Amino acid sequence: MLKTILSQVKEYKGVAILTPVCMIVEVIMEMIIPLLMAYIIDEGVMKGNQQAIIRVGGVMLIIALIGLIAGMLGGKYGALASSGLAKNLRNAMYENIQTYSFANLDKYSTAGLVTRLTTDVNNVQMAFQMFLRMCMRAPSSLIIAMVMAFSISAKLASVYLYVVIALSIFLALIIRKAMGYFQEVFQKYDDLNASVQENVSAIRVVKAYVREERENKKFSAAAEHVYKLFIRAEKMVVLNMPMMQVAVYTCMLLISWLGAKMIVVSELTTGELMSLIAYCMNILMSLMILSMIFVMMTMSAASAKRIAEVINEKSTLVSPADGKTEVRDGSIAFEHVSFEYNEGKPVLSDINVTIQAGETVGILGGTGSAKTSFVNLIPRLYDVAQGTVKVGGVDVRAYDLDTLRSEVSVVLQKNVLFSGTIYDNLRWGDENATEEMCRQACRLACADEFISKMPDGYHTQITQGGSNVSGGQKQRLCIARALLKKPKILILDDSTSAVDTATEAKIRQAFATEIPNTTKLIIAQRISSIQHADHIIVLEDGKINGYGTHDELLASNEIYREIFEAQTNGAGDFDEKEAL
Repeated sequence: MLKTILSQVKEYKGVAILTPVCMIVEVIMEMIIPLLMAYIIDEGVMKGNQQAIIRVGGVMLIIALIGLIAGMLGGKYGALASSGLAKNLRNAMYENIQTYSFANLDKYSTAGLVTRLTTDVNNVQMAFQMFLRMCMRAPSSLIIAMVMAFSISAKLASVYLYVVIALSIFLALIIRKAMGYFQEVFQKYDDLNASVQENVSAIRVVKAYVREERENKKFSAAAEHVYKLFIRAEKMVVLNMPMMQVAVYTCMLLISWLGAKMIVVSELTTGELMSLIAYCMNILMSLMILSMIFVMMTMSAASAKRIAEVINEKSTLVSPADGKTEVRDGSIAFEHVSFEYNEGKPVLSDINVTIQAGETVGILGGTGSAKTSFVNLIPRLYDVAQGTVKVGGVDVRAYDLDTLRSEVSVVLQKNVLFSGTIYDNLRWGDENATEEMCRQACRLACADEFISKMPDGYHTQITQGGSNVSGGQKQRLCIARALLKKPKILILDDSTSAVDTATEAKIRQAFATEIPNTTKLIIAQRISSIQHADHIIVLEDGKINGYGTHDELLASNEIYREIFEAQTNGAGDFDEKEAL
């Protein structure tokens, strides 16, 4: 974990090294000042030597300025190093997330990834800055002050030693107790962010069902839980301050009392006593800073672990070292394919089917019949558990992933548009596409007609998530985007469900005439969407229940016939057949 985090310091190693160097210089300057103060008192004030006071006072001023400059530079370099680390951590996580397979993404919630990229990185950033500045300053200050104190009077300095040992034990107990609370609280941030994300993304549903009050209570409960965990942790941490005060006052009293007695018997000078009191404050304050560092490190340890998990996560799907960089054609073959998301019940079982290049194949099935899982294996969004999926006569696992996915366009069941213009969204299919190419793709997808009616046409801004276009318009834009890739295989995962039948017929006709050599797989709930396909696959419980043309399935497949009769009689779609 620590190695993973520190590996992201990269170009900020220089300022990361300069920060503790500056802090050590500041500490050395601070430790010299009490000695000079003692000299001024003993040799200047007590003996009335004004020249000594002026001379040593000037030296003290120079040393104080050096310490001040070193402290300022330490703060500057520390901020640069910690901010740079935070930037690199976010970049490293985000870049690695882009390599994840769907199986990897299934391990993390969206809210969890957002928390790691924001809150967890902020915790590590603050801890790293404190580490660079204080983890060198506090220990070195404590050690140097202790050495200086012992050099003046070992008898009085032993008082510091006993108090420091007792205080260290007490602080260790506090930190150990608080650690458990801090580790738990950051895990609860995921639940909090999940509640926000779910509510905001589904705000229209919330308002439609008048569930604002329920959602408020749900969020308040999550926030209250985080609050209570923080309070428990902070109650332990705040004990640091009263214990430090007790230690400081105890040391002050003991040193003053013992020091006064030693001055009387000439074992100690007044200046030396003043120096010992100054070192006492340095030692105890350094100890308190160390305790706060440990608390911060405890808080950030859980965050650092979560960040390292994301950075070190290896994709379950990788391109072979000598992956093929050309797809011959859009033919598809499933050979004894079985698939499961987790070890357990198979989602697909012993699938055998061959699809020729350029064919249009419809896929029909109820909810849970594994239609989407079936097509997800073609661009290798998941790997099969058993068997082989071939594209262009080659096992998909033998292809370079970018090559394979560039030749397979998928219009997912959940259509997604990004903030930007319509042109920006279309060019996800081909970043070098000209405006005419974009318009042609939109004409094929029957999107040009509604785009041209918009005030800014193709330069119309799409809001985040595509909330300013209808469901049918969003589907047609996503189809146009997929067509711009000029794929050998086009997969439409229930991608015309929000489009009227007349428009759907136009899109189907455009596919037949404009992209005849592209293999087209169409998942649909309406038989009218696929009845003109070359072949139709009927899936049930992850198995092929029927395969053939529309007429063949009407004659031979009971499930298909029931769906057709139910829909032509106006009784509904596939999922309603069980009610017949």
